[in-house]
Amino acid sequence: MRDFQQGGLPNSARRHFLGISAAVAGRIAAVGAASLPILASTSKRAKAEEDDDHHGHDGHDGHHCFLRGTRILTPRGEVPIEELAIGALVETLNGPLPVRWIGRQTFKKTASRWPSSVAPIRVARFALDDQYPSRDLYLSPTHSLFVDGFLIPVKHLVNGTSVAPAQMDDREVIEYFHIELETHEVVFAEGAPAETLQVTTDREGFANFVEYERLYGSDERPAMAPFAPLLRFYGGRAELQGLLRLALSPIVDVRDPIQRARARIDARAELVDV
Repeated sequence: MRDFQQGGLPNSARRHFLGISAAVAGRIAAVGAASLPILASTSKRAKAEEDDDHHGHDGHDGHHCFLRGTRILTPRGEVPIEELAIGALVETLNGPLPVRWIGRQTFKKTASRWPSSVAPIRVARFALDDQYPSRDLYLSPTHSLFVDGFLIPVKHLVNGTSVAPAQMDDREVIEYFHIELETHEVVFAEGAPAETLQVTTDREGFANFVEYERLYGSDERPAMAPFAPLLRFYGGRAELQGLLRLALSPIVDVRDPIQRARARIDARAELVDV
């Protein structure tokens, strides 16, 4: 686990993540539209990618987010997300920023198994890098990690070993929390860079949305701009195109950024204790 000094994320680590972002962003044009998955807008198009067994529990834009117990980095150290308070500072790639609101969603099991749209995905310790996550990280399937300069939903990084659906069928309740800041940012969850809430519509998908209205009123604001390009596969055709690009990659590397990230994570999976 990294040694975080009092006062927040070391500047070297912040430069590391931002450096990756800048370097990869410069290659977006070279990748070409044909080799990219659909670059999602910040609109209700997010609904188009929801799983077939989605039951409408996650509200707008498919957000469930961080499982209860997930530790978020603050200037004073790591804090379980359910213990964060409005106004508290959290570390981001843009430095410490105050929490505007914490959204909550609670799901109760109604069948023998949790639907795949609700059950979290486990990102094993060190699955992404030699340093992060610093312990197992549990995210809802559509929640995005900041990887190689892009925001990628964790479900697109599943490899069945180091990134895989979590075994939660023995639980009757699953509780998620999401962090809203003034802007869409990247925070550090178990040391891994992950997005905050990107507000594009209302917040009625959260169980405590009334709390927000009591604090801020209707507060109608423009949709938040994304922190970084958000990449998603939409439907079977996009997945098929991805497989075709993957088949061609030994000849010429035409893989999209999701495939490149997944290949790198797969390559280190054998080094990860799963």
